[in-house]
Amino acid sequence: MGELTRIKREIDLDRRAFVKKVLSGAIGGSLLLVFPVGFDRIARSVLFANEDSDQPVAGKNFAFVVDVTNCIGCGVCCQADKSEYEVPDGYYRTWVERYVIDDHDIVFVDSPRGGLDGYSVERTDIPNPARDTFYVPKFCNMCEKSSCVQVCPVGATFRSQDGFVLIDEKRCLACGYCVQACPYSVRFMNPVKKTAEKCTWCYHRVSKGMLPACVSVCPMQARKFGDLNDKDSEVYKLLHEPRVISVLKPEMGNEPSLYYLGLRREVI
Repeated sequence: MGELTRIKREIDLDRRAFVKKVLSGAIGGSLLLVFPVGFDRIARSVLFANEDSDQPVAGKNFAFVVDVTNCIGCGVCCQADKSEYEVPDGYYRTWVERYVIDDHDIVFVDSPRGGLDGYSVERTDIPNPARDTFYVPKFCNMCEKSSCVQVCPVGATFRSQDGFVLIDEKRCLACGYCVQACPYSVRFMNPVKKTAEKCTWCYHRVSKGMLPACVSVCPMQARKFGDLNDKDSEVYKLLHEPRVISVLKPEMGNEPSLYYLGLRREVI
């Protein structure tokens, strides 16, 4: 039996097992073990050509905008996300951080239970009087140049044609490379599914013309979502107003599609 025929049989019998053998070196010399940037496209079009692919939302360029000045840390967004996706306890696809600054300009950051229960109770462990408190929601930045996509060895993490960074759970090997590569710490290994997981901006809702769950429930309208190709959309107008617009960790070069209004210099 020729080498190419043997490889094809391995793929046809069990794609996940085949890729695991490649990564472990059991199939030596058959494939490059250091996958190049863009391998996700090869994996999806060659190794997994017979499986269904995601249907893109044509002609859209989605963006998320969070107005930090409007967030009150109520945790309703986290509750909606937890309910929508049945996220295991102790894990969060989105969370809200509380920043407390004392009168000595010392910054204290916490996020008990991911902000799921809100922040009705003030911190009592700060030695000096607090002069300021604000809240910052965190979730997937849906980067154009995603580190997680680049390191995934099997194309389970990929960027769709409409700009969503998604995870194909059927292909995920739970290797953890994407979790380590994300500079925003938005990924985790789901202990129940045994696959990588993160916020998807509610792609299943957006593809049906609906808003992400967290946007729908925010009582302060601190979360905005829309199409940048639509000049009448709220996100387009917000990003073209003469206001300070920021992204997290711009020095990483990931080019996030998650923008913040009123982001403070203390935010990490």
